[in-house]
Order: sequence, then structure tokens, then C-alpha cells
Amino acid sequence: MPRTLRRVAVFAGGLVSIVTGLALIVLPGPLTIPPILFGVWLWSLEFEFARRWLRPLRERGAAVREEARRKPVRTTVVTVLGLVGAAVVIWAAMRYDLIDRAGDLVGLS
Repeated sequence: MPRTLRRVAVFAGGLVSIVTGLALIVLPGPLTIPPILFGVWLWSLEFEFARRWLRPLRERGAAVREEARRKPVRTTVVTVLGLVGAAVVIWAAMRYDLIDRAGDLVGLS
């Protein structure tokens, strides 16, 4: 693939990912940050400005990973409790039609 075409494809893919992440900020749905980070990472494959943006995130991520390795039990407990909590919220929302009820309450339905 010619370099110019590759750069255009990387830019377009990163832009789509970042815009998707930004749209998820205002639209209902989880996972806002991962698409934005993926888009910046994709851009960092070809563009220096994105490498500069990503560098502090990588450093912070390495520090957090090291902290998690130093306290494996705490990290595991927090992760498991977070996943169980998310599962309970999802179950309750589906079981009791909480999304539809909230829509009715604010007049969306």
C-alpha cells in the first residue's frame, strides 16, 4: 500500500473511532474512552502529534499496571466487585424495564 494511501486510511480509521467515542459521551451506552484511545493509538502509528498525545497515557497506564501488580488481591477484589455490580445493574434494568420507565418518566415515550 502506498504511504499516502496508508496515512489517509489510518487517519480516517482513527477519526471514525474518535468520533464514535465522542458520540458515546452523549448517547446512551458504555465504553466511551476505549474508542477514543484506540483512535489516538491508530493515529500514533503514522503521526508524531498522536505519539506525543499517547506518551503520557502510556506512562500513566504503566504506573497503574505496576500498582495493580503490587496489590493483586485488592485489584482482583475491586475488579470482581465492579463486574458483579455492573451485572446486577444490567440485570435489574432488563428485569424491571428501567430504561422504558425512565423514558416514560421524562416524557420520551
